[in-house]
Amino acid sequence: MKRYITKCFSFLLTLLAGAFAANAQQQVLTLEQAIDVALKNNYDIRLARNAAELSANDYAYANFAFVPTLNGAAGTTWNRTSTKQEFVNGTSRDTSGIKGNNVTGNVTLGWTLFDGLKMFATRNKLASIRDLGELAIKDQIQNSIAGIIGGYYNIVQQKQQLKALSEQMSISEERVKLSDAKFSTGLAPKTDLLQSKVDLNAQKALYIRQQTLIEESKSLLNQLMAVPAGAIGYDVADSIPLNNELSFATLQQNIANNNTTIKVQQQNINISALTIKERKADYFPVVSFNSAYNYNRNTSNAASNAFSPRFSRNGVFNYGFTAAIPIFNGFNVKRQVQNAKIDFDYQNITLDNLKSQVDLSLNNAFKDYEYYKKQVALEEETNDLARENAMVALERFKQGVSTILEVKIAQQSLEDSFYRLIQARYNTKLAETELGRLNGALLK
Repeated sequence: MKRYITKCFSFLLTLLAGAFAANAQQQVLTLEQAIDVALKNNYDIRLARNAAELSANDYAYANFAFVPTLNGAAGTTWNRTSTKQEFVNGTSRDTSGIKGNNVTGNVTLGWTLFDGLKMFATRNKLASIRDLGELAIKDQIQNSIAGIIGGYYNIVQQKQQLKALSEQMSISEERVKLSDAKFSTGLAPKTDLLQSKVDLNAQKALYIRQQTLIEESKSLLNQLMAVPAGAIGYDVADSIPLNNELSFATLQQNIANNNTTIKVQQQNINISALTIKERKADYFPVVSFNSAYNYNRNTSNAASNAFSPRFSRNGVFNYGFTAAIPIFNGFNVKRQVQNAKIDFDYQNITLDNLKSQVDLSLNNAFKDYEYYKKQVALEEETNDLARENAMVALERFKQGVSTILEVKIAQQSLEDSFYRLIQARYNTKLAETELGRLNGALLK
């Protein structure tokens, strides 16, 4: 898989390097290649992965909440004493120049033995947050793939529109030739020739505009793949494959277990429930084991009196247990527990709302899917009829048994038929993609 992604990425780099000359045959970028490049580069996916890595990193240290903490400190100070004293009996004492040094050090150990099971709730919460990050990545990937599919086949349908315009221009060029021949022989007025040229020029303008739309659509797809917008020297597929076998019953049955948005919200509920446990743990006392070793050393080059030591050293080791019992804290814990419960209810309401929205989206997307499938079948038949009608009208005009107006009307009908058919196929694909996104099937 990595090898395939690398190959796809190399393909895009080739585009960026300008390896495609304007007159050379363009390489075809497949939908699978576009998706693979997007999975590697898409900004939204990369941001989701970054957030998931943060959650995973926090969980990696979750078990350290159960181990003791050990801290050490050390220090040293130097002092110099200058003292001059005069007594009532007339004697005096000058102890200037006394130097001393004090060295201290300590090691402390603290180990929480019981905190109302808060440590366990925190560890499980971090695990749920880690899982939430993974689900968020899947949800973002589903959305990004849906965007890639829509953007890719938008280029395909724009390309098909360009092809349809080219076919229309061929008919218009034939009209110009026939009108010119009839005008030259006096069988038709010059207005027929002029109108044919006007129509041809209008289609040429549409053709140029359609080429621009294709380039803009490629730039949009490039943005989704996170490659420079100017890398448009590639071609896409010629057709839009459709899946006409989707079943509403199957989609509805599986959506509750497969929809990534719902699964993300269910994980939020799990996190909220664990937060309640964390808050309730603050009602209980915290029992800890504590131990410390303290070291102290003093040195001096002189003593102030006969009983003052010039050197002393102390080492003290102690250990014991402490219990911090919450007696009254202004009902702060009660407030935090209530807020956690409110958030839990909020998350459940949000889940119900999401399920309702997903059900509505599923129903609407499937209705669109069914409608556009029927429209495709109808427009395919209409397009065949419109093409035959345009050819017959052109032949009748060639034989002089019809007017240019009849040809223009038939040609316009064919143009409209092309547009509706191409749009119907594209809209069917969009509806199919939306059903796959809702059902979590785009990653399969």
